[in-house]
Amino acid sequence: MQRTAEAVSIGHPDKTADYISSYILDRIIEQDPHARYAVEVMIKGNTIVLGGEIGTSAKLDDLTTYVKTALAEIGYNERYSALWGDYVINPAQIKIINLIGLQSPDITQGVEADGWGDQGVFVGYACQGEGKINRELFLSRKLNDALYEKAIKSDNLGIDIKTQITLNDDKIETAIVAIPMLQEEDLTDFIISVLGEKPLNTIVNGTGRYTYHGSIADCGITGRKLACDFYSTACPIGGGAPWTKDGSKADLTLNLYARILACENLTDNDECFVYLSSCIGRAELPSGLIKTVKNGIVSFSNLWCNQKPRTLIRAYGLDKPIYTKLCKKGISGVMNK
Repeated sequence: MQRTAEAVSIGHPDKTADYISSYILDRIIEQDPHARYAVEVMIKGNTIVLGGEIGTSAKLDDLTTYVKTALAEIGYNERYSALWGDYVINPAQIKIINLIGLQSPDITQGVEADGWGDQGVFVGYACQGEGKINRELFLSRKLNDALYEKAIKSDNLGIDIKTQITLNDDKIETAIVAIPMLQEEDLTDFIISVLGEKPLNTIVNGTGRYTYHGSIADCGITGRKLACDFYSTACPIGGGAPWTKDGSKADLTLNLYARILACENLTDNDECFVYLSSCIGRAELPSGLIKTVKNGIVSFSNLWCNQKPRTLIRAYGLDKPIYTKLCKKGISGVMNK
């Protein structure tokens, strides 16, 4: 049976958008651990649009510096711009369009009462194997991470990278890589060394050329790479984009909680799924369910949860500037042991 999963680097414009929003949130939380934050990012060419709602005592007069620093952390810095020229974003020419407003007081009153800042459904997943994630996703992410680290140090390879692995009966049938190149470079041996076996098919840059990349070639928008951040096709995706909101919004916190619960309840089962839901303004979760699969036998158990938002936020350190770290890992990177 064929199974396929994809991974992208933080140099991909959608993930760059996720990272910028997470970086701004980290800087705000350093000043105000109780900040309320929901900011989407769109990046096209050298223009970056920030839109959303914030409730905070933190100063927000340095957004351009925040954005440029986030880009530099990803690898889009002066050296990279000089190397790639018109093929990539130029930090010196960045234009910020700021459409950020205040959080609705209707939402605030529910959050201040220690209720969730939004309603939603959330799904966590774990399975046997490395990282407690499906093997095709583990390998796709492993290859992507290795290529990104290679590209960061290279004068020829770019950092807007996509990888895709197809397994067939647990053997690597196809490995697909998209990575910018100034000059053609053979990556076959490197790919084999990272994956630990030779794929039956290896495709690098399927169009034959890949130079224009990042926001010059593609429009990046937060929340568009959820399948990569979560569990690919192994599990339904719940909630909204986790990287654009503070912990009270639930899209990060409860997806994180569901993943941790799935890992904890995996034990000797083949797979574990955790399903949660939230109600805006309320702490107790309307529903919770654990599903386990072992030797083809499916079992269900109800899960009652009244963990208040502030309790989970403190437990996972979401009142601290860790959002960019989580954004890099993805939800399925949590409990990656």
